[in-house]
Amino acid sequence: MPERFQAPRGTRDILPAEEPLWFDTIIAAMEELAVLYGYGRIQTPGFEDSGLFARTAGEASDVVSKEMYTFTDRGGRSLTLRPEGTAPICRAYVQHGMHREPQPVKLHTFAPMYRYSAPQKARFREHWQWSVEAIGSADPALDAELIQLYDALLARLGLRNVELRLNSIGDANCRPAYVERLNEWLDAHDELLDEEAHHKRVTSPLQVFDVKSPELQAALADAPRIGDALCGPCREHLAAVRASLEAYGMRYRLEPALVRGLDYYSRTTFEFVHAGLGLSICGGGRYDGLVEQIGGAPTPGIGFGAGIDRLVLAAEAEGVTAARRGLDVFFVLDGAEQGRVLGLLAALRRDGLACDIDYAGRSFKGQMTQAGRSGAGTVVIARAEEAVVRRDGAADEVVSLEELEATLRS
Repeated sequence: MPERFQAPRGTRDILPAEEPLWFDTIIAAMEELAVLYGYGRIQTPGFEDSGLFARTAGEASDVVSKEMYTFTDRGGRSLTLRPEGTAPICRAYVQHGMHREPQPVKLHTFAPMYRYSAPQKARFREHWQWSVEAIGSADPALDAELIQLYDALLARLGLRNVELRLNSIGDANCRPAYVERLNEWLDAHDELLDEEAHHKRVTSPLQVFDVKSPELQAALADAPRIGDALCGPCREHLAAVRASLEAYGMRYRLEPALVRGLDYYSRTTFEFVHAGLGLSICGGGRYDGLVEQIGGAPTPGIGFGAGIDRLVLAAEAEGVTAARRGLDVFFVLDGAEQGRVLGLLAALRRDGLACDIDYAGRSFKGQMTQAGRSGAGTVVIARAEEAVVRRDGAADEVVSLEELEATLRS
């Protein structure tokens, strides 16, 4: 017997039965909101120069140290499958001179991301993400708008069991002094640090807060908080973000330990957590130094990555459903030549009607059964010279084949 293949571990197939919730409901709502908020669609390559992620995400991040799918191509170049969307979009911003466009440049994309990690519930090695970025403005009202955009998506989908968590991790002016205080605390509590925490601490002490160990998280409750060390401008920025969120009528919780898992974040960080699932379904923040890191001029920016797989799971948990659109017309052949019907099929499809016909050589009875399964609102029984048009809730109508097209369009 030939070998039977399955999707690689940590990946999944999105089947037609799942399409209505994925694409017709969730992604369609995302696309519509992106237009309403002025975000243009961008699509970046599925792989990038490995240095792009190593430089921006940070050597101590889980993404770089554990999770990147990196390979050497036939030209000897080190390439990495895209693990997150922000760095590639910022690379495109620099490469294509988008700084010459009116600022901020608002961009969004739907794309698969790739991270090698232990597959878990709603955590896939290939997962789909909505990345939304606003590059070129330091206005705290833009932070709030981006956060409110995702909140508007939740409202449109009818999701209520979600909490917004907010923090500021300072900037290059105030963070160094805080990191020094944090390192002093970590030195005094070195016995609490596991191997992962020691690794993160070497290059990015703040990421110790991102270690998932429950014991370490409990101990870190007594560690110095960045919120107590913010400089004046960072405090003012956070206060302005909060004021704008309150103007939107949004509720949130300040989360002093929220640092996010990548080095490029500064000032505002946030995430949306689905309380019922205990999962973060969207996370992001400000990255005012990222564009400069990859060769651009100093340029502020803010963005988020929202897992679509997790949002689907959250929607299902809250009872959100979506029905697949059925056919408008199904043709049953009862004496008519197939070729005579195919041209009519094409003409009706050009007019936007969803049509189909039997291609399995079924009997008349089998075709009628298939017509019922298709959910078509109209069934056409095509005979040699005439057709029976059977519509839901109406009496059968008998017309000539020449009249059939006009009848179906009426």
